Amino acid sequence: MITVCNESYSDFILLGFSEKPYLEKILFWVVLIFYCLTIAGNAVIILVSSKDPKLHIPMYFFLCNLSLLDLCFTSSCVPQMLVNFWGPKKTISYTGCAVQLYVFLWLGATECVLLVVMAVDRYVAVCHPLQYTVIMNPRICLQLAILAWGVGLLQSLVQSPATLQLPFCSHRRVDDIVCEVPALIQAASADTTYNEIQMSMASIVLLVVPLVIILASYGAVAKAVLRIKSAAGQKKAFSTCISHLLVVSLFYGTVTAVYLQPKSRYAQEQGKFLTLFYAVATPSLNPLIYTLRNKEVKGALIRLVRRTWDSQNN
Repeated sequence: MITVCNESYSDFILLGFSEKPYLEKILFWVVLIFYCLTIAGNAVIILVSSKDPKLHIPMYFFLCNLSLLDLCFTSSCVPQMLVNFWGPKKTISYTGCAVQLYVFLWLGATECVLLVVMAVDRYVAVCHPLQYTVIMNPRICLQLAILAWGVGLLQSLVQSPATLQLPFCSHRRVDDIVCEVPALIQAASADTTYNEIQMSMASIVLLVVPLVIILASYGAVAKAVLRIKSAAGQKKAFSTCISHLLVVSLFYGTVTAVYLQPKSRYAQEQGKFLTLFYAVATPSLNPLIYTLRNKEVKGALIRLVRRTWDSQNN
């Protein structure tokens, strides 16, 4: 049976936490604070990494990419989220929803690949230190970064149109805080088996496989670190790797729960909080994780502040 809809391009309604208006008022301020922290923290990392010559190495090149990615990722959904949390009007235009879906999916998939690239970089640095500069040369780093952004874009260009082509008819109430694939599939008024299979396959390729590669990389890194005779060397290697593993755990843990969880009312409600966490909280925590556990970044930040202070005084 073919479902025909006359209102193919009418507005969507992002329900969010509309049944709990008191919670939405609280979330408005929480999300706003985290968004400000995200902008400030990631902007500082990009500025420090680009200005300090000591940080012109592959690790910080990829960290700059991650910071830029997080800035764009949160900005693709938070402004609309804040508008919806603040007032009773929760509509988003079809075009706005489509743009949000394309960008949100693109950047989310890119982060999955970029975290794998960062894990591989740490593997080469720890397990093959003598060949590190040769293997991770500027050209290879640029190619790996382009690969990450390109794979994410390809994933979005494949899955977003398939999701938006679903008939929604009068069921334009999306039980989520952003226009993302699982919620739109659930809101569709037709058989979504193909879309669910497509989402599952994409989740395996972009979530499960990368996570296996990351864990395998850090398994090899752990063995190599334990063979280091210097306690100071072990501590430095573990400190850098633990920072990345924290970021991986925060992002993959929540995204996997959203895209691989079963369809149920409880799962959908839980998914909203998980989406909040990986779309709002995680991008603001990444700069803190990398700077608080990284003496090189803290040293570069201090040098930048001193140079700025001296130039203003002179």
